[in-house]
Amino acid sequence: MSLVTLKELLPKAKQNHYAVGQFNINSFQWVEAILRAAERQKSPVILASTDRIVDYLGGVNVIAATTKKMIEEMNITVPVVLHLDHGFTVERCTAAIDAGYSSVMYDGSSLPLPENIQRTREVVAYAKAHHVSVEAEIGSVGGTEDGVTSGIQYADPNECYQLVAATRVDALAAALGSVHGPYQGEPNLAFDLMKEISDNLMDVPFALHGGSGIPDYQIIKAIQYGHAKINVNTECNQAWAQTIRTLLTEKPDLYSPPDILGPGMAAIEQVVTRKIQLFGSAHKAG
Repeated sequence: MSLVTLKELLPKAKQNHYAVGQFNINSFQWVEAILRAAERQKSPVILASTDRIVDYLGGVNVIAATTKKMIEEMNITVPVVLHLDHGFTVERCTAAIDAGYSSVMYDGSSLPLPENIQRTREVVAYAKAHHVSVEAEIGSVGGTEDGVTSGIQYADPNECYQLVAATRVDALAAALGSVHGPYQGEPNLAFDLMKEISDNLMDVPFALHGGSGIPDYQIIKAIQYGHAKINVNTECNQAWAQTIRTLLTEKPDLYSPPDILGPGMAAIEQVVTRKIQLFGSAHKAG
């Protein structure tokens, strides 16, 4: 099955009040586990490689070619997006597009708004010519991702409107209190801002970054307020690490990689399955 874009999935999800999960690729075993869960749940799914992990995985060409081949060999029938997460340069985004990604995120959130708009527009122009979707970010999602730590900077509603109007992106990641990595205490999402922005950007699906560790009731409320894409990475990684750590503690003589890594993959699949059911995307593949 060919890769699809965010534009093919998210408007329908927003209209019908469910969200499609984005799950990060940390090795190609993550790809297998995530695809297996999505296929069993008959759910569309977004596979994402962050900008900072691309080189570790062999580059965008290796990621795109390997992921597509795995989809083919696994006989995956559900819609799959291959997404570049937090592309920090226009060049990284265009390289991912050339490699065969079906979606990219340009993250200009650390830049002044005019520069964020200008560079996002460059990415959108190139992406649209190749039938690829684009996500943009405004404000700053806090926490730690791929070794980089930052604080929360809440999105300004007026800047959200300006960015969307000037770029016509397919999805918007507006920083509204979520963080990458583990939360310290219960998350405090700015639902008042979320509702205000959603009411004024009715046609634009939102992407919620830092979806790991947010209580279920807040996830459900965020979906009601326009989030059609929810990113999950930390919970998958934690489940994988804890499973392997426990296994090696209980069986210190174990050394066979399949015997060690197989249970870790199963743990990832369990997390993805739970999230798909929570987000309401199960049986939405049709």
